Amino acid sequence: MAKVTFTFEEEGKTPVVVENAEEGYSILEIAEGNGVHLNHNCGAVCACSTCHIYVLKGGDSLEEISDKEEDFIDRAINPTIDSRLGCQSVILEEDAVLEVKIPDQSKIIGHEH
Repeated sequence: MAKVTFTFEEEGKTPVVVENAEEGYSILEIAEGNGVHLNHNCGAVCACSTCHIYVLKGGDSLEEISDKEEDFIDRAINPTIDSRLGCQSVILEEDAVLEVKIPDQSKIIGHEH
C-alpha cells in the first residue's frame, strides 16, 4: 500500500497520514475516502482547477501530467512547479510515499462533496 501525507496551507490544520492508499486511485479519491476536504467542481474529469494540489514528495510515483492538466493548472490560484490536479494524480506504484499540500480551500469557490 502507498502512503500519502496530506498537509495544509490553512494554519492550524493537522496533517493527515493515509497508510493504505491503493495503486490506481487518484489523490482526490484518496483524500475523499479519508475525510480530507478537496474541492472538485467538475466531478474529477479534468475540466477545472478546483482540486489543485502541490505534490511535495513522490511525484514520480504518479501518472504523468497531460497537456490538458497543465492548461487547467495555469488557471489555478498560485500554481508552482509542484502543482498537479488531484483528480489526475493517479498513484502508479503500490509502495509510493507521497506528500501532498492542499491549498487553502477557503480561497476556492467550490462545492462540498
